[in-house]
Amino acid sequence: MSNQVIKKPRNHSRYLQIIMISATFGGLLFGYDTGVINGALPFMSKPDQLNLTPVTEGLVTSILLLGAAIGALFGGKLADQYGRRKMILNLSFLFLLASLGTTFAPNVLLMAVFRFLLGLAVGGASSMVPAFLAEMAPHEKRGRMVTQNELMIVGGQLLAYVFNAILGVTMADTGHVWRYMLFLCAIPALILFVSMLFVPESPRWLVAKGKRNEALDVLKQIRDEKRAKDEFNEIKIAVEKDLEAEKASFKDFSTPWLRRILLIGIGVAVVNQITGVNSIMYYGTQILQESGFGTKAALIANIANGLISLIAVIVGIWLVGKVNRRPMLIAGLSGTTTALLLIAIFSIVLDGSAALPYVVLSLTVLFLAFMQGCVGPVTWLVVAEIFPQRLRGLGSGISIFFLWIVNAIIGFVFPILLSSVGLAATFFAFVVLGIIGIAFVYKFMPETNGRTLEELEEHFRAQFDKDSSKNLIAKSQ
Repeated sequence: MSNQVIKKPRNHSRYLQIIMISATFGGLLFGYDTGVINGALPFMSKPDQLNLTPVTEGLVTSILLLGAAIGALFGGKLADQYGRRKMILNLSFLFLLASLGTTFAPNVLLMAVFRFLLGLAVGGASSMVPAFLAEMAPHEKRGRMVTQNELMIVGGQLLAYVFNAILGVTMADTGHVWRYMLFLCAIPALILFVSMLFVPESPRWLVAKGKRNEALDVLKQIRDEKRAKDEFNEIKIAVEKDLEAEKASFKDFSTPWLRRILLIGIGVAVVNQITGVNSIMYYGTQILQESGFGTKAALIANIANGLISLIAVIVGIWLVGKVNRRPMLIAGLSGTTTALLLIAIFSIVLDGSAALPYVVLSLTVLFLAFMQGCVGPVTWLVVAEIFPQRLRGLGSGISIFFLWIVNAIIGFVFPILLSSVGLAATFFAFVVLGIIGIAFVYKFMPETNGRTLEELEEHFRAQFDKDSSKNLIAKSQ
């Protein structure tokens, strides 16, 4: 009998899943930081605390989103230069520092400063993590694995709502209850930092930097031997094509077919925000108070929003592997727009009625089911997968920059609109924007399901060449 030691095969799928979970703690932080403000604002606004007005409420909320826009824009470029893994590690430290800063902020000015820094981390994570996941996942599982980040985002929001409710109900008489809400963000920041120490770098990024042996080693850890070699060769060919061109810059998007991709990426990102989703995620407590709930009841009711979001994303992750992206996004936008229309109508019809708070809560739950089950997963997936390798970090960063800018505008304006024109008129405005979003997706967004990242690049090039030929023929006639 031979004494040779036979190596036990690696469990490639399990190791890949560990990598995915580790990276998506960035999404959890994203979710908690954007959701916690929902419950903290009513306590933060009290005269003996930060004494916020509708304008300073909008400022404290939206300054994080402005920071996120800048973080998304430059985060992608930094990730292209220094590596996805290293930049996510740096973001985890910034999350920790800014979380502690917001916890101990003595006034609105310092709160705004640390919320802006927190926004830089949130925005960086929003562009880096999906790109990292897209590059680590096999193409047939890419949809589900990239949308795991969306699951962690809404999981973070649900955790924020649960802790907001627990602390808001049990410690409402404690003046600084909102500080405890904000402090809890430091815990997942530490987990993200520690877990990313054990995660490898993206093989596509390693090949792009000439570290081919390292890239192949990483692929062999997350794929079987034959597939690792085949995929390595595909990546190498794609990267060699990219290297023939100049270094990625904003000028690259002056090329017509790349400009078209960028405009689609920006459009999909903006459509995600004009649904009005974050008016509910940031100001859900105020919306429910406006409809008739008390503060404590609104905090508890908000858990329903977080819970349905989590369930809907789980369904969405399953759907995204079964259904094409484009019809899924159109169905989701139709659902969100209808729910907002009903909120606006019932806010007028049932004004002053005891039933109104429960109707509004039911419709916000319906809205979030469509948003988190269809719109959210498709948005992050499409933005992560449509750009060619050389421009993926920059292109997704620009797209998500616009997402956060629109988010910031809505975050700032919403409490002012709510206090000046009321719930119905505010949501009617979002209905109009929702219809515009549906029209954009129907007209311009291509289908990306069932193609490798390299095949998508070839498709966009070929599609542009085809359209150019048609235009030349039309002109000649």
